[in-house]
Amino acid sequence: QVQLVESGGGLVQAGGSLRLSCAASGFIFSRNTMNWYRAAPGKQRELVAFITSDGGTNYAESVKGRFTISRDNAKNTVYLQMNSLKPEDTAVYYCNVNLRLPIGRRDYWGQGTQVTVSS
Repeated sequence: QVQLVESGGGLVQAGGSLRLSCAASGFIFSRNTMNWYRAAPGKQRELVAFITSDGGTNYAESVKGRFTISRDNAKNTVYLQMNSLKPEDTAVYYCNVNLRLPIGRRDYWGQGTQVTVSS
């Protein structure tokens, strides 16, 4: 049973930092790219960052230089370190994995964790 559980969200002031965690189970974590998405109020969900099985990373332009994605394969956990937070970072943040099975691809999502940045 695939499961993704996010934690670490909360309320912070502009300029502050938060570290999100996503604990994964039910698949071979080390072989899969892991993604962080976010959904701001009234907006579509957008890809924030991803990290490949080899450790390669990529970021949305809006967070580049402020956010860092990392993974600990021994703990089956992916992290998102968020620094210099801005009010526009306010959103529900979701952990995601797209698993490629013999029958096709399938997306799995965590429950989301709320990040609120006050001005």
